[in-house]
Amino acid sequence: MTTLGDTSAGTRALDLLAGRRIVALTGAGLSTDSGIPDYRGPDSPPRRPMTYSEFVSGEAAQRRYWARSHVGWARMRRAEPNPGHRALAALERAGVLDGLITQNVDGLHSEAGHRDVIDLHGRIDEVICLDCRDIGHRDDLQTRLAALNPGFTESISAEVESAPDGDAALEATDGFRIAPCSGCGGRLKPHVVFFGENVPRDRVARSYALVDGLAPDDGALLVAGSSLTVMSGLRFVKHAAKHGVPVVIVNRGETRGDPLATVLVDAGTSEVLGALAGTT
Repeated sequence: MTTLGDTSAGTRALDLLAGRRIVALTGAGLSTDSGIPDYRGPDSPPRRPMTYSEFVSGEAAQRRYWARSHVGWARMRRAEPNPGHRALAALERAGVLDGLITQNVDGLHSEAGHRDVIDLHGRIDEVICLDCRDIGHRDDLQTRLAALNPGFTESISAEVESAPDGDAALEATDGFRIAPCSGCGGRLKPHVVFFGENVPRDRVARSYALVDGLAPDDGALLVAGSSLTVMSGLRFVKHAAKHGVPVVIVNRGETRGDPLATVLVDAGTSEVLGALAGTT
């Protein structure tokens, strides 16, 4: 196994992946070059995302979430795809990439032109009603929240930190007015998988099917920008390794999947993916 300290790891990864069918699994580290912070990178501060049970506990928790997210989304919506996103989209167009599973909720893969993406944890640019299950656009909700809370976003210092899920580290959220579902008046939630909530079974099944389509002699699982701390992503690495499919991990810092990797590359994703796609 190539180690993190091996300076030839990037070259070894490119050599291994050359000519193989690839399935990619991406995480928050892929979007840092777009200005979206990650959860567990080497320089990331401790973060405490809201859990599903906390969100559904009552209006106070929902007010706190939507106040923070109202500020965070105003920033996140301005993010653009970076060279890593564009490299993966180029690999898909070239027929090299069989499929892409992302743990990110920012939608930047699709914006980069990627056609077939499994958004494992959902999309932050959508909202769902917990009561009638209607799905709507986040921009529409943002407009409604802005009308209910004039000047709120503008009053927040630019130094307040944001998170990968579009949250912002606000302390004072009292008085923020939340918007109900415009159809049934029910509770709105971002259309993402919160901690403590299960990933929908169909997404998991589709992801496993992609990995199952890889063969040890001509396929590989490429992990880009994920620490694999949560099982929702790590399980696919375990599945690939169990069936003898090579695993290449490109990430800044250690990951939970390191013992299962064929090659580990401690580097930024934009650089390595750009070299793989020939776009840099």
